[in-house]
Amino acid sequence: MVVSGAIGVAFLAGLIVGSFLNVCILRIPAEESIAFPGSRCPGCGHAIRWYDNFPVLSYLALGGRCRDCGRSISARYPIVELLTGLLFAAIWTHGFEPRVATLYSVLGAGYIVITFIDIDHKIIPDVITIPALWIAPAVAFVVGQLTFKSSLIGIAVGGGFLWAIAAGYELVRRQEGMGFGDVKLLAMVGAYQGWEAAVFALVVGSIIGTVVGLALMIARRGRLDMEIPFGPFLVAGALLHMFGGPRILAWYFS
Repeated sequence: MVVSGAIGVAFLAGLIVGSFLNVCILRIPAEESIAFPGSRCPGCGHAIRWYDNFPVLSYLALGGRCRDCGRSISARYPIVELLTGLLFAAIWTHGFEPRVATLYSVLGAGYIVITFIDIDHKIIPDVITIPALWIAPAVAFVVGQLTFKSSLIGIAVGGGFLWAIAAGYELVRRQEGMGFGDVKLLAMVGAYQGWEAAVFALVVGSIIGTVVGLALMIARRGRLDMEIPFGPFLVAGALLHMFGGPRILAWYFS
């Protein structure tokens, strides 16, 4: 019963946070305030009533449409809320220390925002990664999952390694093959999860990205004239390491 209660509380908290993340995903690329004004319909601009703002439930009750103008509301909203709820539930029942679980919940929320912004706009906002990098060593020291030095090494390895790859590609091919937002994202992974996680995320993200790219190429009959954001694949690798990276590596090398 205790475990079930913890899962429920974490899931509910994630749903609520996910509702706020939807605001961040929409407004950060537009350089709008994430606090004011309150939630509004993207079609008619009418403020959303408090009883229409319950995560997932309100979307289902309204049939995915605005109460005032009837415009269809993207299914992205409940998807983000559910993903955040599931992620929080997984973190808080995985066995992390409470301080580490709190840190990973905040980090996971940032990963979700980065993922969907990168999918929509092919950018990873500096407003998320740069402040996160500045405070990372101090946060690591307070939380205790990394030392101050380990966090700095994680930044150097994560950001430096991917920067070298990106710079080398641009030097050889005379074109940008990877945005430097990805470099700052991987540095952020290293800063909070350690340099091993940064390397793991890069390798696993590259594998997943290759598989997805090949699948898209096959679906488009050999054509791949589209830009595929790398950020979501790095996030997938970082989350995979968060929950089982050392065990996966031990299995692989055995």
